[in-house]
Amino acid sequence: MQHLRRYRVGLVLVLSIFFAEGLHAQYRDYLNLPNHDEKPYYFGIVLGFNTSHYNLTHHPYFLERDTIQVVESQNSGRVHLGILVNWQATPRWDVRFYPLNLIFSEKKFRYTQSIPNPGESELEQIQKVESVTLSFPLQVRLKSDRINNFRVYTLAGVKYDFDLASNSGARNAENIVKVKKSDFGVEAGIGFQFFFRYFILSPEIKMSYGLTNVHDRDESLKYSNVIDKMHSRMILFSLHFEGGGLGF
Repeated sequence: MQHLRRYRVGLVLVLSIFFAEGLHAQYRDYLNLPNHDEKPYYFGIVLGFNTSHYNLTHHPYFLERDTIQVVESQNSGRVHLGILVNWQATPRWDVRFYPLNLIFSEKKFRYTQSIPNPGESELEQIQKVESVTLSFPLQVRLKSDRINNFRVYTLAGVKYDFDLASNSGARNAENIVKVKKSDFGVEAGIGFQFFFRYFILSPEIKMSYGLTNVHDRDESLKYSNVIDKMHSRMILFSLHFEGGGLGF
């Protein structure tokens, strides 16, 4: 928790510096990157923080047995980073793709049992599933008019995720929930562009919804057999450092 607080305080300080400079730039007599919107392609680097959990559906087995009385998924935070390619199709519409987008996440499951595990006294158990995901989003972005060195935008898109740390093939594991490797989903969000002299800073918040049931249910695992379906849910706060662009 202390590490998370320090991370958030540092992030707020960095944002405050950039936002102050961005707002100050709006009142200058010149535009930063004045020809940016005329360039069809540009690239960027993405750094951010995410929170995620699973939306759970109980299996009928959960109602038929009283070993597990409560099961729920809890939010947990991690970081993500990536590289983006942006195509400015029109002055208002962009198409964005991430050839490299690495998301570190952790899903927590809280179980309340009627009797403790052998050798233990606690009725409540926390199980964790770590994920290292290669995510490939394809997004469409709608931009507002540029107001000096500032702009707002909204976005929507689809994504394909491949979990490099998936444990769906694990055997002889007594206390895990198995997760499939692949997932498809949809995304939507809002962001802001602050034009600086040599680059564009774009803070963005985005919601991601998985459409695929990623639970690889195993009847032999007591923490898995009470769950029927799991759908990923994630909120991502990102800082995009975007270049000036390439012209033809």
